[in-house]
Amino acid sequence: MKQDFKVLGTRPIRPDGLDKVTGKAMFGADKSVTGMLHARVLRSPHAHAEIVSIDTSKAEALAGVKAVITGDDFEDVDNRWTRYTMQNCMAQGRALYDGHAVAAVAAVSKKVAAEALALIEVTYKPLPHVTDVDEAMAPDAPVLHEGVKGRNLGDDVSGNTVGYYSFGHGDPETGFAEADEVIERTFKTAAVHQGYIEPQACLADLGADGRGELWCCTQGHYEVRRICAEILHMDASQLRVTASEIGGGFGGKTTVFIEPVALKLSQKAGRPVKLVMSREEVFRATGPTMSASMDVKIGMAKDGRITGAHARLRYQGGAFPYQMVMLGAMSAFAAYDLEHVQAEGWDVMTNRPKMISYRAPGAPMAVYAVESVVDELCQKLGLDPLDVRIMNAAREGSKSSYGPTFKAIGLVEALEAAKAHPHYSAPLAPNTGRGVSCGFWFNFGGQVSVSMAINADGTVNLIEGNPDIGGSRASISMMAAEALGIEFDRVRTIVGDTASVGFSDVTDGSRVTFAVGIATINAAKAAIKEMCKRAAMIWEIDEESVEWIDGAAHAVGHNAGTLPPMTLAEIAATSGKTGGPIAGHHEGAPDKAGVSFGVHLVDVEVDPETGFTAIKRYTAFQDVGKAIHPAYVEGQIQGGAVQGIGWALNEEYIYGEDGRLQNPGFLDYRIPVASDLPMIEPVIIEVPNPGHPYGVRGCGETAIVPPLAAVSNGVARAIGARLYALPMSPPKILKAL
Repeated sequence: MKQDFKVLGTRPIRPDGLDKVTGKAMFGADKSVTGMLHARVLRSPHAHAEIVSIDTSKAEALAGVKAVITGDDFEDVDNRWTRYTMQNCMAQGRALYDGHAVAAVAAVSKKVAAEALALIEVTYKPLPHVTDVDEAMAPDAPVLHEGVKGRNLGDDVSGNTVGYYSFGHGDPETGFAEADEVIERTFKTAAVHQGYIEPQACLADLGADGRGELWCCTQGHYEVRRICAEILHMDASQLRVTASEIGGGFGGKTTVFIEPVALKLSQKAGRPVKLVMSREEVFRATGPTMSASMDVKIGMAKDGRITGAHARLRYQGGAFPYQMVMLGAMSAFAAYDLEHVQAEGWDVMTNRPKMISYRAPGAPMAVYAVESVVDELCQKLGLDPLDVRIMNAAREGSKSSYGPTFKAIGLVEALEAAKAHPHYSAPLAPNTGRGVSCGFWFNFGGQVSVSMAINADGTVNLIEGNPDIGGSRASISMMAAEALGIEFDRVRTIVGDTASVGFSDVTDGSRVTFAVGIATINAAKAAIKEMCKRAAMIWEIDEESVEWIDGAAHAVGHNAGTLPPMTLAEIAATSGKTGGPIAGHHEGAPDKAGVSFGVHLVDVEVDPETGFTAIKRYTAFQDVGKAIHPAYVEGQIQGGAVQGIGWALNEEYIYGEDGRLQNPGFLDYRIPVASDLPMIEPVIIEVPNPGHPYGVRGCGETAIVPPLAAVSNGVARAIGARLYALPMSPPKILKAL
């Protein structure tokens, strides 16, 4: 594995920076075309209701209205997961949550579209609803969809229970019998939104010839194309999707919520249609992450050894089936090398918006519960929380709690770095507690395509198929430059539309720098091979006598003579005379992404009179394999920590007895801002991933996993009482005090 780098590890200016700070960058709502219409969506005011009738005649008769659609305009699809997405985009027969779309209009202006919505008459028959996961799982709960109950689930759970997963080995009961102390606790976490600043937006144009164009803010335009093509019963090749710049996603823009609606309106109106969600719509109708109810039981010996562990996780994922509790059950105990461990998980539907990923989906909640019990055991046994974690830490050769045996991982290195850091030994002020937590994320690989062109002036263009949500254009350009042996500023990477480069999976799972990086390195190798061939042709020697070293072809071997090296720029300049353009491309599905671990330290001060919690100091340690662009990596770690802090202290979806969301806006759904926080110190740990030529392992998601428990553990030590539900708002802390 190459570890002597010239480009990797440096901090060049980000290639998208100037356009973004000057307002030149084009985001989802920035696209406009001549003759376009403006769309609005009518949404259900009920948590659960039968749609008895919809009368759109008055809206259709309004001057300036060009199209009105309802769920009846969408035909059924064979793929059940696509069908669920379609029914989430537009209700068919029943509205399943507050904010569920029931009709949409396209008109010549936003004002006319709003007037048309008010003219649509919908008759509802309210039905029983359920928004709490434990209540939804009860046998007598109102069932959202018949016939989707998970296989082999008994009569003690409702038909809303759509999946069950179990991971582990050994016998937890045997482990509990060996323990000197056993603690079992129940935890609850609220549903939280990704909190991206840019609402979903798109511009759709679907013509009478069956060909369509779609511009949208998304984390995966190939997935948008697939879903929309299936919903509209068209060939994927006939729909061209372009990803705009993205103003935040964090997993929340990995599926579609409005794009099929805009396309159907365009098809019906015969004109382009622009649809932009309001902030209230984002909260009411796009996926937050799951809320959770969890039971965790852990046994520990007097010396700190964890003897047995068991978790029962119940996640609600909104109004349609989903499978995210599986990731929570796999993540729960992943940081520990345990002989006796089991994690079980149940996926449960409720009358809430369909959940979607939020940065390490499923992991933060499960790890919060586990790390809280570990910390409580440390307190009860009088043990150092980092020493206990180092003793029990998973390491290379450990059999993970979810099955595989770990290869090279950096958890122990991160824990030891935390133990040695000045933060851990710093004195604490009154009413202040120090919290510790580990965190884990899998990281993924997936399908990827890259096309590289060597220009005649010696510069390089690279096209990838993944929207840049975390600096991938910079990291990919850097890896291309490293592989080719040239300067970073001679490479430009762009995100191509679905007609420009081969299929690529969604930008999620911390996969892009890993997977696209491998494809880029292989594309560079293909281009290098061709450039060596051209040099051999010019020199009139065998190809085997040419090697690529530091950005140039070198003649080697006893028959090569003393020919001077020929640089990439020199070879490119003559390409028109030696065989034409020089390019390299690669398509693949790399699968050795390498898991990631992090360790967070936080000092929290709790005001005993108000219950307000202030973050006083925060340090985050994370194994990233190899930091391609350290500034981006540090930003990822800091961003994940901030989002986790918000999850721990402030953020939650609040539903009333009527099942309606009470806080659909940033005024009442409070996310942390800069003035709420100290400077978060990121500490990069580099234990190379053997599955990547440069040692890369994803870093974008792990950082959101430890903060929930770290902050909770800090609060517990600050006030001498432990809370078992998030967020820990001031009223809850005052009650505990």
